[in-house]
Amino acid sequence: MVSPSVARDAVRALPPVGAGLIEVAPVSLADVPVVREAAEGRRVPVVVRAVGPDAAGVASALAPHVDAVRTEADPNVVYLTSPSVAAAARMLNEPAKVVLAAPSVLVHAGPGWFARVVEAATPTRPAPSARDVGRDPRRWPGWWWGLLVGLGMIGAGLGAAAITLGPVLLWYDREFLGMEVDQLHAANHHLVHFLQHDRITMAGTMIAIGVLYVGLAVGGVRRGWPWARDAYLASGWIAFPTLLYFVGFGFVEPLHTAVTVVLFPMFLAATRRRPVRPQWTVREEGPERERRRALVGQLLLVLTGLGLLVGGVTVSAVGLTDVFVASDLEFLQTDPDLLRAVSPRLLPFIAHDRAGFGGALTAAATAIILLSAWGWRRGESWVWWSLALAAAAGFLPAVVVHGTIQYTDLGHLAPVFVGIGLTLTALVLARPYLCAHPDRTRRSAHLP
Repeated sequence: MVSPSVARDAVRALPPVGAGLIEVAPVSLADVPVVREAAEGRRVPVVVRAVGPDAAGVASALAPHVDAVRTEADPNVVYLTSPSVAAAARMLNEPAKVVLAAPSVLVHAGPGWFARVVEAATPTRPAPSARDVGRDPRRWPGWWWGLLVGLGMIGAGLGAAAITLGPVLLWYDREFLGMEVDQLHAANHHLVHFLQHDRITMAGTMIAIGVLYVGLAVGGVRRGWPWARDAYLASGWIAFPTLLYFVGFGFVEPLHTAVTVVLFPMFLAATRRRPVRPQWTVREEGPERERRRALVGQLLLVLTGLGLLVGGVTVSAVGLTDVFVASDLEFLQTDPDLLRAVSPRLLPFIAHDRAGFGGALTAAATAIILLSAWGWRRGESWVWWSLALAAAAGFLPAVVVHGTIQYTDLGHLAPVFVGIGLTLTALVLARPYLCAHPDRTRRSAHLP
């Protein structure tokens, strides 16, 4: 239920998040033009409740433009005044009732309230385990393929870190550059460290993506949550195309290509079909104070994800254009022309690392935003652990490598430290809610 002043925004914004009907009330004759405009292009039924001495005139003016106009109270319409998911689900179990929530309920409930109510009212069955997978790959479920993609990303990230901390350059790197590590160091004694810092941050981001994909696959897709599959899909369709940034620089990496060729078909198998059998567990919301603290944590993590998204897009744009920011050149104590004089392929080589990191960061940010916005459920500890481990994999290597090579420009590192602060605060606030003990939160999916 919304007022005429916000009807236009509500009719467009609420259906995508789960609203199946919108009531605009109270509507007077002066509100008719606004309501008529709001109802245009609606995706769900719009009902108007007219009030006052002009109710009949309102009904006559709006009847051709909305799905129904009521001038009297309807006993089958129930108005929610509390964000309680269990209460809303119980009301939905009465087929004759229409359940309406005021905007204040949605504000207090936080993101994903419609989805949580539908889940609570949906009969479910136990989730499958690894024993149910079988040995025939043709029969493997999507969540199993999703798990393998996540593990593959973690393995690829660990491999990239090992190479960076060891030889730094592989044979195809040296062939493309026409230079050895010693020659790079002789040309600029900061250059090898700069390459290592780029590649370690990229490796950490790949591990973070893998952790998020494992969590989404095992914790979400396996249990039939459509939002988990959608989050996986959105992030993957950013991650895999951006893995191929290097093609635009004329530098085809064999290992990079092999990872893409192996993991992309698995990703398609993981997301090729929507979950058809609900297998989640319904849990109570718990103490109100705990829930509200968790909502603050949720907001902070969504903001962190948005910040990472902006950072990822920015790094990709810089990598595809200017290659360096001012602090990079200050650290290297050089300029692009001098580096280009060392080798005409040196700048494209550095640019492909930077653009690839930007793409990976964008994919990780997308998964963080969607998991944080859609995945908040009491007792779902996998959400907390997925975000915590992904944050550790993404932030800690970046901080350590910058400190190790003495690239400590405050402006350059400020976004990292802000992200760490926001994430730590969010995880502390949300832990009692997300990691509530199952024995104290588990309830039957068939609510009375």
